[in-house]
Amino acid sequence: MEPSAYHRDDMTTTFDPATRIPLPTSDPTIFEPATDIDVLTGRWREQARLEPMTAAEMRGADARAQRLGTPGEQLMEEAGTAVAAAAKALMVSTGRSANSLALILCGPGNNGGDGLVAARRLAEQGVGCEVVLLSSSGVPNTPDAARNWDRLDGLELVNRVSTGRDSVVALYLSGIERAGIVVDALLGTGVSGLLREPVRTAVDVVVRAREAGVPVLAVDTPTAVDLTTGEPSDPVVRADVTITFHRPKEGLSARIAKLLAGRVLVAPIGIPVEADRV
Repeated sequence: MEPSAYHRDDMTTTFDPATRIPLPTSDPTIFEPATDIDVLTGRWREQARLEPMTAAEMRGADARAQRLGTPGEQLMEEAGTAVAAAAKALMVSTGRSANSLALILCGPGNNGGDGLVAARRLAEQGVGCEVVLLSSSGVPNTPDAARNWDRLDGLELVNRVSTGRDSVVALYLSGIERAGIVVDALLGTGVSGLLREPVRTAVDVVVRAREAGVPVLAVDTPTAVDLTTGEPSDPVVRADVTITFHRPKEGLSARIAKLLAGRVLVAPIGIPVEADRV
C-alpha cells in the first residue's frame, strides 16, 4: 500500500489559515477515546462561525487553493481525516461498540474520496470498515480518489467492494442493524436533481439503517440535499450528524435541510484565505 504523502505521523502541528485551528492530520486529540461529538463540536467551533458559502463558492475556493499550491490530495486527506474523527466521535456519543463495523458508502467522485480516506484512518484507529464504492468502471473517477481507493487494497480491517449495480448495493440491507455507523459519502457539493441508480438504492440502505437505530454521518451534505438551496429530492438521507468543510454551507441553514442534516460540524482543511477571494 502506497502511503499518503499528507498523512502526518510526526509531532508538527499545522493550522487552518483562517481560524488557526489545528488541521485534522496534525491534531491527535480528535481521536482520543473520550472525544465525542460535543468535544469535536467545541474543537472546531470557530470554523463554524465563518461566513456561510454556496456549493459553487466552495468548489471555486477548492480550485483556487490548488492553483495557489495546496494539492487536492492534501485537502482530501484533511477532509477524510475529519470524517474519520467525526465517525468515531459519533460512535462514542451513541454508545456503539468499538468492535462494531463502519459501513462507508462512497460515490465515484471526491466526496467518495473523502470516505475512502476516512476508512483508512478509521482502520488505523482499530475500527473495521466495509467500503462500498459505487462506480460502473470499478474505480473512482478522480485521480485523488483513485489513489485513496488503491491505498485500501490489502489493508487490515478494511473490506472494499466496487459495484455499479443496485442489486449488489441492496445486499447491504440484510443485517444493516448490526453496523456501528453508516457514513454517507455518496454525493457532495455537486448534488442536484433526481438520483439515479445505484445511488438511489444506496440512499435506501442509509434510510433503513437509521430506522434500525444505526447512527448516520453525512459527508458535506446528506445525499440529495442541495448545498446551495437546501432543497431535497426523493429519496433523501436523514443524518444524525453532517460534516462539511472550510466554511458553513448556505443550504444547510434552510429549514428542511436542518432537519435532514442533524448536527452540523465544520472542519478545517487548510484552504488559504486568498482562495476565498474571487
